[in-house]
This record gives sequence, C-alpha cells and structure tokens, in this order.
Amino acid sequence: MSKPRVYEIAKDLDISSKDIISELQKFDVDVKNHMSTLEDSDIDIILETYTQQNDVVNNQETQPKPEKKAEQNAADYPTKENKKNIEQKNVNQTREKDANDKNKKGRYVDTRPTVVDLDKLDTEKIEELVPDKVKFEGDKKQKIKKSVGKSKKDKGFEENIDKVQAKNQKPKKDPMQVAIPDEIMVGDLADKLKVSATEIIKKLMMLGVMATINQTVDFDTASVVAEDLGAKVEKEVIITEEDKLFNDVEDDDAELKTRPPVVVVMGHVDHGKTSLLDAIRETDVIATEAGGITQHIGAYRVKIHDKDITFLDTPGHEAFTAMRARGAQVTDIAILVVAADDGIMPQTVEAINHAKAANVNIIIAINKMDKEGANPDRVKQELTEYGLVPEEWGGDTICVPVSALKKEGIDHLLEMILLVSEMQELKANPNRLAKGTVVEAQLDKGRGPVATVLVQNGTLKIGDILVAGTAVGRVRAMVDDKGQRVKKAGPSTPVEILGLSEVPDGGDVFYAVEDEKKARDVVEKRKDKIKEEKIQSHQRVSLDDLFNQIKEGQVKDLNIIIKGDVQGSVEAVKQSLEKLSNSEVRVRTIHGGVGAITESDVVLAAASNAIIIGFNVRPDAAISASAEQQEVEIRLYRIIYNAIEDMEAAMKGLLEPKYKESILGHAQVRATFKVTGVGTIAGCYVTDGKINRNSEVRIVRDGIVVHEGTLASLKRFKDDAKEVASGYECGIGIEKFNDLKDGDIIECFVMEEIKQ
Repeated sequence: MSKPRVYEIAKDLDISSKDIISELQKFDVDVKNHMSTLEDSDIDIILETYTQQNDVVNNQETQPKPEKKAEQNAADYPTKENKKNIEQKNVNQTREKDANDKNKKGRYVDTRPTVVDLDKLDTEKIEELVPDKVKFEGDKKQKIKKSVGKSKKDKGFEENIDKVQAKNQKPKKDPMQVAIPDEIMVGDLADKLKVSATEIIKKLMMLGVMATINQTVDFDTASVVAEDLGAKVEKEVIITEEDKLFNDVEDDDAELKTRPPVVVVMGHVDHGKTSLLDAIRETDVIATEAGGITQHIGAYRVKIHDKDITFLDTPGHEAFTAMRARGAQVTDIAILVVAADDGIMPQTVEAINHAKAANVNIIIAINKMDKEGANPDRVKQELTEYGLVPEEWGGDTICVPVSALKKEGIDHLLEMILLVSEMQELKANPNRLAKGTVVEAQLDKGRGPVATVLVQNGTLKIGDILVAGTAVGRVRAMVDDKGQRVKKAGPSTPVEILGLSEVPDGGDVFYAVEDEKKARDVVEKRKDKIKEEKIQSHQRVSLDDLFNQIKEGQVKDLNIIIKGDVQGSVEAVKQSLEKLSNSEVRVRTIHGGVGAITESDVVLAAASNAIIIGFNVRPDAAISASAEQQEVEIRLYRIIYNAIEDMEAAMKGLLEPKYKESILGHAQVRATFKVTGVGTIAGCYVTDGKINRNSEVRIVRDGIVVHEGTLASLKRFKDDAKEVASGYECGIGIEKFNDLKDGDIIECFVMEEIKQ
C-alpha cells in the first residue's frame, strides 16, 4: 500500500497543507512541501495534535468564561499583602512558562484510549487526579466532556479522522486454503500458494530437503512449507478413473456373510502333499501324474459338516510367493505337511518362511504316521527352533498327526481348519460386483486365454465385464472345480473363466465392472504405466546404495536371505549380521538354508525386497540371470568377516568397492587324468564365455565352492592356449589342487578395478 501525501491528509481533515507542515516541523519532522509522503508515526502526530486542539476549542466554546472580578478588586486595593500575592503569582507564571518552553523541545504523545465509556467514569474524581502542570491555553484544565450535543463541525471532523485511520490501516487477510495431494511437484505447489518457485525451494532447503522445480515432495513436507507461508492445508483426495470404475468401497457389517476359508498346502518334496490332497478330495489324482510331479489342477472345494473349504493347489511355495509379490493376499490358512519319519527338511524351512512372510496362520500336518520310525515329538521339537510352538507345549500352533495313505486323521485336520477359520471370522458381501485374484492362467489353443480365478468378494456372473491386470473381456463361460458349467460364483469360489483379451498373470487382482469402454481405457493406461516403469525401473535395496536409502527413510528393515555350505556357517553369518541392527535400520534374516542359491531364494528376495548373501556357495548362470532380471542383489563371500564389514560399512555409508568380480566363463569337467609330476588334469568342455590362462578360477560342485585358486595350465590338444572359447574342449590344470571330479564346474573370473 502506497504512503499518503501531505495534501491528501489535509484534504481528508479539512485543514490547509501549510498548517500540517508547520505543525510537523515543531516535532522535527522533515516535511518539505505538500507532496511529501508521511509515515504512520507522522500521521499519529497530526491526528493527536488536531484532536486535542479541537477538544480545547470545544471546551472554551461551551464553558462560561470565569469572572476576573475578584482579581480586579484585589488590584484596585494595592495593600501590602495583595502586592505580595500578585508578585508570587507572576513568579509562578514565569516558572511555568519556562517549564513549558523546555518541554516543547521533546515530543509528548497522549497514550490515552480515544474511545472511553464516559457513563462509567466519575469525571470529578478523574479531574482531581490530573496534575496541575497539564494545563492548556487560558490556564484551564482539560475537562472530560460527554459527547452529547456535538456540533455538525465536530462530527464532520471526527468522521474525517476515521476515514484517515481506515485508509492507513492494513486490511486483515483470511488465511489461504490449499488442497495438497499425497505428492506434488514443487512448481505446482508454488502455483497453489501463489508464490515463486524460488521461495518454495528456499523453504525446502531450510527443512533440509533439496529439490528442483520439477521434483515432487510428499504431503507432509508440502504441508509444512504451506503452513509456514500462512496457508491452511487440507488433504486432497485424488479420485482416479480406476477408483471410479472399480468402486472398491468397504461393505456395511449388515451385508457381510460368512465365507469359506481358502487354504494352501505346502511342504518338502515327497512328504505327501499330493497324497494328503488326494485323501481330502477322495479322488485318485496321483495315477494321472507323470513321475510323481503335481500337474495343474488349480483350486477346488470340499465339504465337511455342511461347510465348504477351498483348497489352492499351487505348484509350490514359489508360485504362492510370486502371487504375494504382486500384492495378492489370497490364502487364509497354510497347511504345512511334514513327514513324521523325516522331520524338518530344507524346503520345509522355506515353506515356513514363505508362510510367515505372507502373515497367514500355519497348521502343521504331521504325515506318514503309519510308517515305522514315525516320531511326531521330534517333529514338534524341530518346529520350536523356527518359532512354531505346538499347542500341547503351551504355544499356538496346531499340530495334527495324519496318515494320507490310510486316510487317518483327515477329518480332524479339516475340523481344525474350520476352527481356525471361525476364530478369524472370515466374511464377505455376495451382493455386489465381484473382486478376486487370478490363481493361474494359460493360453489354450482351442479356447484362447483361460484363467483360474478365486472370487474373494461379491458374485461373478456370466456376461460380467472383467478387468484383470492388463487383460479385459466379458465372461463367456465358467467352469467349477468339478468340471461343471456354472452361471455364477460367490466368495471363496474357484472357477475357470473364458473371454479375456489376453493371458493375465498369476496374482493379478480382477474386478467385475459395469462400463466396458472405461474398462478398456483403464487397461490402456495400465499398459502405458508399465512401459514407463520399465524405463524408470524400480530401484530395489542394494548394499551399494543402502546408506542413501536409510537417510531418505526408505529402508526400515533390511531383509536378508543367507545360503551357506554348512548349517554352522549360516547360523554364524545370521547372528553376526543381525547384531548390526541399529536405531535406523533393522537387519532381519527372513530365510537361511544350506545349499546352492535357487530360483526359490530369488523369488522370495524379490517378494520381500531382500538381499541374498551366499557363503561358500554359487548360483548357476540361470539363477544369476533371473536375479538380474528381477533386480535382486546377490552378494557372495568366502570369509565371514568380509560379509560383516561390507554390511557394517554399507549401513554407515562407507561402502566404496574398489574391485568388481567379472565372470569370464564356465567349463564343465568331462574326464580327469593323472599325470606324473604334474597332478590331475581335467578334460573340460567350455559351456559359456571363455577360459583365460591368466585368470582366477573356482571349483563349484553341486552349487558349493570347494576350491578357489589360479590356473596352472590351459591346453588345447597338446599346445598351450591363451584362451579357449565357448563350445570347445580343453585341458585344465589347477594350481595346488588335484581333487577334480567329473561334473565339476570350473568358473573363470577376473577382478576388475572400479574407477573411483
């Protein structure tokens, strides 16, 4: 707001500019002419001065003039006493005049409130409190008068003062209201707050956030900046086309009805998963299988005590975890099959860890109770080592002894499933559009894309428009688990459907919708988003970038999977790494096992955003490729202290690897020859890459590293060779190592220096 000038104030108060200039100069205010600008303090002086003058004038006009008769009479008779009084009065007047002249040099501001409720004040008492020296012209005290019967001139003067005060008073602004979404670009935030982007960036820097105009900040950060700039913030709820189309709202409790539990069966190979499922279904499935490997059956329902139970027969816990990795929480209960004569095996441990990671209830089925050597107590004891304490031992894990072969204990197992499901109070609303998960899908030559789906909420009907991942279509036919055609499927019902445009992925969530055009638009947007994500690939946790992710608050738990050559090594590595947990990041071992790194480990790591640490083990080429494709980091060590140092350094932000291992190639030992004075020579076939004479090698036997050293000799026929390429045979001698065996893999590698 621009500052007012002298002539404007003079006009508003109906006073000449010269009077204002002369009055201000008395208070040492530098005012040159009528165009000079005035500060707020200068205007206060003018208003104060003319207000007081106006009050004095009013008092003089309204009060009767005092008679000077007594004084004149005293002067007429100049007695000795009268003379003395007159002289004393003159001295007092002189002193008072001097005091007034002295006081004029300073500046006095009347701080009394301008609005006084005179009806509540005793004016006589107040006048007694006013000191004698506060006097005005004519030696009259300033009288406090009620504003009754004011003249038009007085009222006009006061109105002019009110105008000036209103003109100079800055209007109070209401706080700006802004709606901010979960994430917002800095430039967009500046537009919403009507300030420059530079100001937003400065505020962010003060908060310790470095961001450019095109970068996004989260809601919490943006709201702090907005409130700091005086704005009132509210959360902006962005409703996408998917939200409108799917209408995924919570159901009222009155509409919910009990649904059957969904159960998955997991366990070690040959522990009787298929036999148990066969016993449950009372159908001979094993006879149709090739080599004891479970063929795809999909999902099916069984009835016990007039209640249904849905079983998912996935090919294994890898598929189960892959579904979880896509965000599908399909199962309610996991049955873990353990053979009473074998006990806990490596795949059993994997199944336990997968089920725990998925946060589902576990029921233990101790199978093969009919065999000699069955020892259920040993199984229960081993389970306690993995945090599963049986109910009879004071824990909460249900253990049911069964014999799938003799069909004993099956009913008890099913009753336990129903008991656990009752405790969970599983409910769904059948009276709405269907929502569920794709269990499995494939392309059938005659029928096109075929998907086995599990309805989790609502009811799926023939003719419904379905969206599953990037597939869309109208349900043309539905077949239940018995092979019969059905027209509708309610909650917890598995069905096979036809009519989708393409094959969806296992684990994709499907929705039945009403608008086909919108459904196709949503699918196109999903496809575009997948393309963008491939370009800007999701960064998984890695040791190299661990410290930065900790600083940004992205990593709270560092999940690791440990594979070693012996159980003792796995336990030692696990305990050492978990001790490194601190207030910012917790190191958590989600799986540990003996043996080579497998596809199952890579799938679990991808689902849980974990790092795989191998101790004296190696992944084969296919596993390495799979890990690279899924952006899972595999760290391999031979010395436990190196693993601990790397993890500790990564957590402190000190990890700066100077060397990187580069695999050159692999050769398989086909035959071995003992040469006198030389040792064992291996006749090898180079399977991939190339073998270099000056490189380092390691011998891998069944996924376990048995030796690491250097090449002593590399021959092609009888001649020395510098390198042998893929597809050729060669003779290899290893320095100070003769225990070569048929089938060993010789891995050739070099350590490359990384430029700092």
